[in-house]
Amino acid sequence: MSSTELPGVRSAAEPSSPLGAVRLADGEQLRTAALPGLELAVRVRPPRRDGLPPALFVHGLGGSSQNWSALMEQLADTVDGEAVDLPGFGWSPPPADRDYSVTAFARAVIRHLDAAGRGPVHLFGNSLGGAVSTRVAAVRPDLVRTLTLVSPALPELRVQRSAVPTALLALPGVAALFSRMTQGLSAEQRTRGVTDLCYGDPSRVTPEGFRNAVEEMERRMALPYFWDVMTRTSRGIVDAYTLGGQHGLWRQAQRVLAPSLLVYGGRDQLVSYRMAHKAAAAFRGSRLLTLPEAGHVAMMEYPEVVAAAFTELLRDTCAGAGDRDTEDGRG
Repeated sequence: MSSTELPGVRSAAEPSSPLGAVRLADGEQLRTAALPGLELAVRVRPPRRDGLPPALFVHGLGGSSQNWSALMEQLADTVDGEAVDLPGFGWSPPPADRDYSVTAFARAVIRHLDAAGRGPVHLFGNSLGGAVSTRVAAVRPDLVRTLTLVSPALPELRVQRSAVPTALLALPGVAALFSRMTQGLSAEQRTRGVTDLCYGDPSRVTPEGFRNAVEEMERRMALPYFWDVMTRTSRGIVDAYTLGGQHGLWRQAQRVLAPSLLVYGGRDQLVSYRMAHKAAAAFRGSRLLTLPEAGHVAMMEYPEVVAAAFTELLRDTCAGAGDRDTEDGRG
């Protein structure tokens, strides 16, 4: 489980969006995808050349599409990338039905892909976004070419102690208690706490990146729906963790057909490093990248390493498809 908005390891560009306070990295654009009962902010990284395959990036709890900026830049020669702000997060307003379950988020991703006609995509997910992406890949395999999960929030029997506060948000009244308890904290103190929690090495965050994250923290905390979104989303994660049968996340992981890359950090305080091999066994034929020095957001701490691993997966997947085409007489 992720927490609130994270500072990027690399510095961000000055605001260039009509929304004013939103920060876009050099070369990025922000657009709105309007669907019935749903409005999604989409961060776009135009590809450096035509004809590249589409990719979609899904952030974690409390995060935003900005969490993927560094990796999207690394992959600009490889994919045509878009990162979505899930409903109620980033610059996306709350959904009309106020449904923040993992299933609802997966449905939002599916609706966006269907409406945009971009599928199948190379799908990326971090933390909550990893659970959402797993569900998308399981129920709509036609929309997913490959699946890359960074510290996916999949059910654990022994939840890490540092992840307990996030789970407690699901309980009635706890959000109001947290709000009162943290009322005296400045945006800088809050951001420092999130950085210490989510990064394996917080010193990798640049001063400019930290300042930008503090500014975003101030904006998010001022939103009237902030605690409601966090509470309902935490409740949705807990519900997904306790769901069994064919709709359970581990069962759905076993149903994923897309070639998969799993990325785990050795210093992750929110998703246990010990879950890496269980996940590798669940996702058939998956590849496992373990980064001992990384925390919960390896795509922000080590974007070059994650990009290289994905590029290798893409190359081998394309080579395998070419071999099959030849065998089938299509080559």
